Amino acid sequence: MPQPRKLHDRYFKQAKAEGYAARSAYKLLEIQEKRRLIRRTDAVLDLGCAPGSWLQVLDKHLGPKARIVGIDLSEVTAELSDRVVTLRGDIFATDPSVFLEAAGFPAGSNRRFDVLISDMAPNTSGHGDDFMSARLCERVLDLCHGLLRPGGNLLMKILEGEPTPGVIARAKRMFMQAGTTKPQASRDLSKELFIWAEGFKGLPETP
Repeated sequence: MPQPRKLHDRYFKQAKAEGYAARSAYKLLEIQEKRRLIRRTDAVLDLGCAPGSWLQVLDKHLGPKARIVGIDLSEVTAELSDRVVTLRGDIFATDPSVFLEAAGFPAGSNRRFDVLISDMAPNTSGHGDDFMSARLCERVLDLCHGLLRPGGNLLMKILEGEPTPGVIARAKRMFMQAGTTKPQASRDLSKELFIWAEGFKGLPETP
């Protein structure tokens, strides 16, 4: 018999106690502890940021010179400082220039984000979730070309399935190194993996 899903485990309770909007905060904290993808002075773009727990982590741990921008279709409900810029919108429809402007980069400059992160997931139905998740990740990789500086880093969630190896392979072509990890804060029964990638090559992709 399958094990019952534990909705209120220790990470849920810890998030409530420490003021994070969701347990996912601890996924980012754990991966950051292992990989050091984000520096205190970085400009970071959070794609699919609601309810805002990853933005809270950035707000708390990055230095005063950092730039933090997030976008989601849904409203961000987390408590954040004024330095965090949040946008309501669709990552498939929003022009990349909007993100650069939100970060305060001068128009016409070559300034780009240092890190792109994404905890996005589709509305799961149990059928084709892996393909919808892969499509979100492919969009994140597409956006790297206009938004991520050469040498920059990436972290994004994907639901394991048939298209997953292809997404990972593309990340490995675009970055100097890439791999996957599953933090302890992920639920045991979850199909989620996190793709990390370091050293964006910034080169046009070949078919």
